Amino acid sequence: MKKLRSRLMVGSLLLVILAESAAALGEQQQSSPEVLWTAVWNQPAVVEEIHSVIVRVNAEQMRRHLFYLAKDPLPFRKLNYSRPGQNKNSLYEADDYLTAQLTAWSYQVVQKPVQVQAFRRDPSKPKAHQYSQPLPEDPWYTAYNLYSEKQGRRRPEEIILLLAHKDSQSWVDSPGANDNAIGTCGLLEIARVLKDYPNDRTIRFLWCNEEHWPWTSVTAAQKAKKRGDKIIAVINLDGIGVKSAEDTAAGKKANVTVFTTYEGEALARLVSAANERFSIGLEQRTAQRARPGDDDGSFVQAGYPAAILQIGSWPYADPNYHTEGDIPERTDIENAAMTVRLTIATVITLDRAP
Repeated sequence: MKKLRSRLMVGSLLLVILAESAAALGEQQQSSPEVLWTAVWNQPAVVEEIHSVIVRVNAEQMRRHLFYLAKDPLPFRKLNYSRPGQNKNSLYEADDYLTAQLTAWSYQVVQKPVQVQAFRRDPSKPKAHQYSQPLPEDPWYTAYNLYSEKQGRRRPEEIILLLAHKDSQSWVDSPGANDNAIGTCGLLEIARVLKDYPNDRTIRFLWCNEEHWPWTSVTAAQKAKKRGDKIIAVINLDGIGVKSAEDTAAGKKANVTVFTTYEGEALARLVSAANERFSIGLEQRTAQRARPGDDDGSFVQAGYPAAILQIGSWPYADPNYHTEGDIPERTDIENAAMTVRLTIATVITLDRAP
């Protein structure tokens, strides 16, 4: 009974909206969250609106950002590396780039500092997992969570949060193109496409840091909870469009929506339904993990259960994971752009719900 009461108190967008939709439709009970998106997609104007927005996604824009952040001029995005002749580390340079893009689209950008360390490297481990905990005496750095948001017109207190980690690996000289410059660029493209969208609920964008310790999404989630933020959906873009070398060579376009909780599962079902309804064309599936993980997991642990991860493969199948070979030339940008379209269709569906 205590668990049920907690679930109802915390709630997810899908469950909260479901109850409100029942009243609006004059029904006594709703048995599944499918009623939510059915009610939205039964409105031709909303369906047309979603189509008109997702066609604005531009894979070439994402490519340009990707090569800037993961090749030229920035080979890495980490606090313990500065390019020759530069007075800022490369992660700060990436922050400046993201801020400049968002400002050009009339967003305000807020930087929130978090103290972190670089991971140590343990060469006795397998290559992809050589990170190891820093020691207390190792240098501390100030990392920044970057926030931008679009205030909602009708229900501004309800927040749809989209996030991606922007840093590359602090223990190895990896460009981090797939992990996670591509998610960083995907989130940037969502912000660009939605800049003129008249949203009903507040849409918040967060670029955090996961390849230094501690993850800055933990601080972001804990502070949101302390403020009493009503975050009703969390969507994490990490490794979007990233698959095995064989699937990439075969031209496979895939997305896996990963969830942890009951509320996350409902949100994942919406993503899969949106892939079909709007003919995105992805080979879409869902997967459940045993415990919270990645940056979406930081929000689950803080008490926001309606959280999902958008990723190209599960288990993660990039052969260049956490290595120097994670270069932008190996990124399937069109697959990532399709995932961006799917994510936008999901966000607008959530936003336009009664």
